[in-house]
Amino acid sequence: MKKQIFKALAKINKVLFPSLAKKQLDMSKASKFQMAIIGWRYFVTKNSLD
Repeated sequence: MKKQIFKALAKINKVLFPSLAKKQLDMSKASKFQMAIIGWRYFVTKNSLD
């Protein structure tokens, strides 16, 4: 059940949040909001793959 929720969240993230890797974002120059997006996407992706 938990895994299905995170898989759905991962699909929603892909649509809603921008891909910062495609923009070649420099992690040292990322704003706090961009870092929060990266952290959230990492958390959801990690839990959807487990």
